[in-house]
Amino acid sequence: MEYYYRLYLYDCIVHLTSLHLSVCIDPLFNMVHLVFSVMGRGPGHNHEDHVLRTNTMVWLPSFLHGGSSSLVSTLTTFPIYKIVFRQQLHSFTVSQAIGQLRKEGFLKLYRGVVPPLLMKTLNGTLLFGIHDAFLRCLSSITNPCSAIPLSALPAVAGLGTGIVEALFFTPFERVQNVLQNGCNDRSLPTLRSVLARLRTERLGTGYYRAFIPILARNTLGSCIYFGLKDPVSAALREKGLPPMASSFLSGMVISCMAINLPLYPLSVLVVNMQAGVVGEAAGVRGSWKALWEGQLKRSVPLLYRGGSLVILRSCISWGITTAIYDRCSAH
Repeated sequence: MEYYYRLYLYDCIVHLTSLHLSVCIDPLFNMVHLVFSVMGRGPGHNHEDHVLRTNTMVWLPSFLHGGSSSLVSTLTTFPIYKIVFRQQLHSFTVSQAIGQLRKEGFLKLYRGVVPPLLMKTLNGTLLFGIHDAFLRCLSSITNPCSAIPLSALPAVAGLGTGIVEALFFTPFERVQNVLQNGCNDRSLPTLRSVLARLRTERLGTGYYRAFIPILARNTLGSCIYFGLKDPVSAALREKGLPPMASSFLSGMVISCMAINLPLYPLSVLVVNMQAGVVGEAAGVRGSWKALWEGQLKRSVPLLYRGGSLVILRSCISWGITTAIYDRCSAH
C-alpha cells in the first residue's frame, strides 16, 4: 500500500510540475525572445511576438502526453533495464543476470523503480516542451540568410534540450544506480537511506557524480533524435506506411541504431561511476581507464554486453513515445 501511495504522490508531483513549468517557461521564453529581437531584428514583428506568446500554452498537452507515454514505457521495460544494468555493472551474461534477479526474488524485481519512474515521466514531460521552446526561439530569430539552415534547427534545439536534461536528471539517475546495485542492499536498504547518504557528499561526488559523460550522452542523443525524427518519419510515410506506424518505426530506428549503439559506452561508464557510494570519484579519465583495462580487459564485446537488450528496450519505449507525441501534435 505504501508503494502505491508513493506512486500516487509522484504522479501528483509530475502534474503539478508540468503546470508550474508552463507558468515559468512562458516569461522565460518571452525574455529570451525579446533579447534576441533587440539584438538582431527590426520593428514590425509585434503581431508575430503576440502569436508566439499566445502559443506557449500549446506546449502543455505535449508535456502531459509525453509524461504519460514515458510512464507506461518505463513500467513495461524496467525488468529489461534491470537485466542490462546488472550486465553493465558485473559483466554478466543475460542468463547470469536473470539468475541473479531470480535469486533475489520477485519482490525485489522492481526495487529502484521509483527514481526512474519519476525521472522518465518528468523526462517525457519536459523533453518535447523544452525542445519546442528552444525551436520556437531559434525559428523566430533565424532568417533564410542565416548561417544555420532551417532544417538543422531541430538538431540545434536538441543540444539545448540535452543540457537541460543533464542538469535536471543526473541526481535521479545517481539515486537509481545506487538503489539497483545489489552490493548496497545492506548498507543502503531504502530510498530514504540513499538520499540521506548522498546529501552528506559534495555535489560532484554525490548527486552529480558522472555529470560530464551524462552531459555528452544527453546532448548528442537529443541532437540526433530531434534532427532525424521528422525526416525519417516523412520518408517512411512516403513508402505508404500509416502516420502512427511511421512515427513508431522512426523512434525505434533512430533510438536504436543512431543513438544507443554509438553512445552505449558512455552509459556503461555512467553506471560504473554512479553505482558505488564509498570513496572519492576517480574522475572521467580515471574511471574509464579502470573500467577498460580492469573489468573489461580491453574487450569491446564485454563493453557492449547487454547491448541487445538495450536495443529491445529502446525500440519499445522510444517507439511508443514518438508515436504518441506525433499523433497528439497532428490533432
